[in-house]
Amino acid sequence: MTSKRSNPASSFRKRVLSGLAVGGFGFVVVILGGWWFTAAVGVLVHLGLMEFFRMAQFKGIRPATKTTLVACQLLLFSTQLATVQGGLPRELSSAILPLSGAAICAWLLLQPVTGSIADVAASIFGLFYLGFLPSHWLCLRTLNLEQLAPGTSSLCTSGLAITLSACLMVVSSDIGSWAFGQSWGQHPLSPISPGKTIEGALGGFLCAMATGEACALVMGWPFLGLPGLALGALVALIAMVGDLTESMMKRDAGIKDSGDMLPGHGGILDRIDSYLFTPAVVYYIIILMKPLLIR
Repeated sequence: MTSKRSNPASSFRKRVLSGLAVGGFGFVVVILGGWWFTAAVGVLVHLGLMEFFRMAQFKGIRPATKTTLVACQLLLFSTQLATVQGGLPRELSSAILPLSGAAICAWLLLQPVTGSIADVAASIFGLFYLGFLPSHWLCLRTLNLEQLAPGTSSLCTSGLAITLSACLMVVSSDIGSWAFGQSWGQHPLSPISPGKTIEGALGGFLCAMATGEACALVMGWPFLGLPGLALGALVALIAMVGDLTESMMKRDAGIKDSGDMLPGHGGILDRIDSYLFTPAVVYYIIILMKPLLIR
């Protein structure tokens, strides 16, 4: 029997083309915003959640798959509806999360074999990890600080500009980590992901900070764009946490990739792991920094 060896150049080409396709798709839906953006996030959430539950099932866990899938879509739908003028009140949208958690637990209670702590934990974490956290991309996209301070620069306060900036910081962090790791990586960062190095992580931080600074200057942020520099460092840290969290789950499940949907990248969850914790952190940091950003 002959073994088929993978061609490194071919694998790299597939990875680049796949990454460009995903990046181009992401750029278009962010620009479109509204329900187009919500639908795109909903598709990614659904596919990512399926991969997450697949990993959980490898460990013998029986999560409330269908209930959680529906709950996550309902959470995204209600979040977007709350941003529409005359739409769902914010209080009702916020109630979806605890109500969904209760529905998930109720579903597990009604099963022939009563759910375990692991079943409940996996289901609730799935709701948080791939429902609540990604819903903040919708909050970030519709953020408009200008409504809170009329007369400020529309670009400085634009949810579109801030969302694109956050995405660019994550992308630059990923690219910087890979480039610096390939060129100078010698010291392992974590046993959870042996391929990652301290040098690569530092490169990711530097690239994300440079991108944050550039975006802040373009958006007209004060203090010579220094808030963007700090935000870039924070995004790099949170993106790395998201990446290592998914690596930890894959290692525990005994699999290399969460799926095989994206050539050269693995599954959907492998591609979006750095983008899951990021929007919530950026959204609340921007809200907290509002007094600094609005002059």
